Amino acid sequence: MAFSRLREDIAVVRAHDPAARSNAEVFLAYSGLHAIWGYRVAHRLWLWRWRLAARICSQLVRFATGVEIHPGATIGRRLFIDHGMGVVIGETAVVGDDVVLYHGVTLGGTSSRREVRHPRIGDGVVIGAGASVLGAIRIGDRSIIGANAVVVRDAPPDSVLTGIPARVRPRTAPSDTESYTDPAIYI
Repeated sequence: MAFSRLREDIAVVRAHDPAARSNAEVFLAYSGLHAIWGYRVAHRLWLWRWRLAARICSQLVRFATGVEIHPGATIGRRLFIDHGMGVVIGETAVVGDDVVLYHGVTLGGTSSRREVRHPRIGDGVVIGAGASVLGAIRIGDRSIIGANAVVVRDAPPDSVLTGIPARVRPRTAPSDTESYTDPAIYI
């Protein structure tokens, strides 16, 4: 089970990053992938209610990778963090499957109360560099969030969100030869 998950993680990086030249390179040199692996350890500790150990683990991973994922966050499968420096994922955030995050993305809260205060990110969402998704909002499946956008409202599936504050537009479906997770087709 664990080895198949590692192989899946490496395959995701190879599929999304044309600069990844080998599995060994990905395994040894991709900080976004290392952050996800560290999050899994910290999250397990969090679920076992070893909260201090979980937070210490997450801080060590943050120090090593520049990516901060709270151990209480819920992360789906096949998350790809590209050039992860500065990525922050808050405690009550939920990230779906097949999500792509570029550097500097913040999935942050807007409340200081103990409640759900971070976003819910649907499956297949791509979030551009420097974007901030703030508050207990929902981003629908297959949406694209542009670089440096500040998202503070819900978005339905298949949306494009750009600007400060982000405006929501419907997304046109890619042709059969294009991938939903290839942001180049929307430029």
